[in-house]
Amino acid sequence: MSSVLSCKSTKMAELMENEVVRAFSTYAVIVVVKMLLMGPLTSYNRFARGSFSNEEDVARKSSEEKKQLLKTHPDVERVRRCHHNDLENIIPFVIVGLLYALTGPELSVALLHFRIFAGARIFHTIAYIGALPQPSRALSWVVGMLVTFSMAYRVLNTVLFL
Repeated sequence: MSSVLSCKSTKMAELMENEVVRAFSTYAVIVVVKMLLMGPLTSYNRFARGSFSNEEDVARKSSEEKKQLLKTHPDVERVRRCHHNDLENIIPFVIVGLLYALTGPELSVALLHFRIFAGARIFHTIAYIGALPQPSRALSWVVGMLVTFSMAYRVLNTVLFL
């Protein structure tokens, strides 16, 4: 049993020595942490704008206060939509990006993919939360999607097994 664990630990250590896998891990963590920060940002906006969506969030308030607090607010909804968009784009990036990293791409090409995606998602958040004029948000979304599709193409082209 211990030899199996030792073998798995050795393989994992070897995998983490791969520069592309390390680069992917770095940028994947950056965009996942960015996505995770959207939750606290939503909470902050809920409290700052007095906009709650659940009865239990205002359970200790009077009936009149509940009516005022149980409402939507454009700023809260904007952050929620941005968070939802992150979920739709970052999760596929992490899955496809890991498979892509395992196909053995050139480090410079892989870094280009990872950096462009991370930059596009960070800019997308700034454009969404800051309500920058279109097409800024749309272009950043398209750039991120193109990166994910490019990596997916490499994975399918490398390991296509039908």
